[in-house]
Amino acid sequence: MDLNYIFGILTLAGINLMSVLGLSLLTGFTGMFSFGHAGFMAIGGYTSAMMTVKFGLPFIPALLIGGLIAALVSSIIGKLTLNLKGDYFCIATLGFGEAIRLILDNVQYFGGARGWPGIPHHTQLLNVVIINIVAIIVLANIVRSKHGRNMIAVREEELASQIVGINVFKYKLISLMISAAYAGIAGGLMAHYMTFLQPKMFSLVKSTELTIIVIFGGLGSISGSVLGALVLTSLPEILRTFSEWRLVIYGLSVVIIMITRPSGLMGGYEFTPSSMKKLFARMKNKNKGLPNQMEGGKTV
Repeated sequence: MDLNYIFGILTLAGINLMSVLGLSLLTGFTGMFSFGHAGFMAIGGYTSAMMTVKFGLPFIPALLIGGLIAALVSSIIGKLTLNLKGDYFCIATLGFGEAIRLILDNVQYFGGARGWPGIPHHTQLLNVVIINIVAIIVLANIVRSKHGRNMIAVREEELASQIVGINVFKYKLISLMISAAYAGIAGGLMAHYMTFLQPKMFSLVKSTELTIIVIFGGLGSISGSVLGALVLTSLPEILRTFSEWRLVIYGLSVVIIMITRPSGLMGGYEFTPSSMKKLFARMKNKNKGLPNQMEGGKTV
């Protein structure tokens, strides 16, 4: 297999991961399902492309502006929809994503439904990896902070969170804005990788794909999001030799995993230095035939 082809798959996985990380905060840690994140990707993608093509801005500032605009739009949408409960919020985000796509279909400044060619090629595997690492570190620190714990409390029991003084609406809005900013940056990365944008690239299918990756990797697990993005982005390409059956096998694989692992691949666990150290210690003890040492001097 050609090395450039492998790098291309990894780059696409990294772009998906950027959006999935944000959606993981919203869905996995705050408990709100969204089917409109392709809309935020579209906003970020078109905005960052406009910054580089129309205004001549450098790549990184253009990405940040795309993420910022996506976050600002999400704050407006959030103020209108975050009081909705359960499925109603999902339907509202679904409608938002489709509305963005239809609007872009009719904006000739960006090429309309025909698409927008000639976007400079700035997205490389190296800068995608660096941006992903920074995004993971930022997200991990958010989750471990007081604000992250409040978001998890909202996910676990919204009414109890209100009783103990957590501003539920505020933390839902913060989670949505951060999630949208991540998706906006992912859209900018995609725009400058494909060098072409078309509204149908950000359809409901894209939003559904992102949500599937989050669930597949494991709700409430950053490591699961990374693993899910790598597996589900590369799997259709690995199965390309099966031609028209590859998407059937892809869907069947996802169904089998979700049946056998309802909590996702990681199931809420994280790959951290301490967890890896404990894992290696257990494997070492198992190979030696020794019982695993647990806290308090107890053994298993």
